[in-house]
Amino acid sequence: MNILEKITARKKEEVAFAKSQVPIKQLEYYRHYNEKAPSFCEHILRPGSTGIIAEFKRKSPSKGNINAEAKVEAIVPGYEKAGVAGISVLTDLDFFGGCNNDLTRARDLVKLPIIRKEFIIDPYQIYEAKAIGASAILLIGAILEKSQALELAALANTLGMEVLFEIHDEDELKLLNSYVQMVGINNRNLKTFSVDLNQSIKLASQLPKGMIPIAESGISSPDDYQLLKESGFKGFLMGEYFMKQENPAEACISFCKTIKSYVA
Repeated sequence: MNILEKITARKKEEVAFAKSQVPIKQLEYYRHYNEKAPSFCEHILRPGSTGIIAEFKRKSPSKGNINAEAKVEAIVPGYEKAGVAGISVLTDLDFFGGCNNDLTRARDLVKLPIIRKEFIIDPYQIYEAKAIGASAILLIGAILEKSQALELAALANTLGMEVLFEIHDEDELKLLNSYVQMVGINNRNLKTFSVDLNQSIKLASQLPKGMIPIAESGISSPDDYQLLKESGFKGFLMGEYFMKQENPAEACISFCKTIKSYVA
């Protein structure tokens, strides 16, 4: 199995266990479940927005440990101070070192929209995302059938969350549906984990009208940001670049100051 298949197989086990421990009815009593979450689309498109979605993650399958001992409270408030448009929090434990409580802690610390970065394959995970405080969910085209993508995106919207739908090639464009607000074009091949920035640029022009284009993975300099912005991207998901620094929050603040001249 490639790494994506391994993650998906493990996720099926995790979801089955979670369902047996905390039924959906119980999730509905979580304190964030009935809260109105801030909108990613509004924050990304507002005048003067950097469009940056700053990510909190401790490790990845391609890089191993990035910042293994990172604490949400030491980093996420600094991201907000930097002026980012939103926050992304990895909640996968085995492969990315995250957990649901990371997102809930972030929700309590900042007023920005937060996306649950997860390998979502089951409606249960959508209810879970709402319960832990997410504003939006990530759906990954490479692991979903068209009917699954429609069901999961529709449920997210019904629960008051936006959808960032991640694609990697032209074939996955057919998975998009009217419940998707943002389309993330991943520069990283999830099967080989190689990075190609031009992947985003090639696919951006083919997106349905009205969907916000988000560039994902491999953005490692202000020049990368400027190139992608000039190519029509409105959002820029950045994690590793910040998290690998000794002080991720300060790195984010510095980066946002540097790109200020690029922000319309």
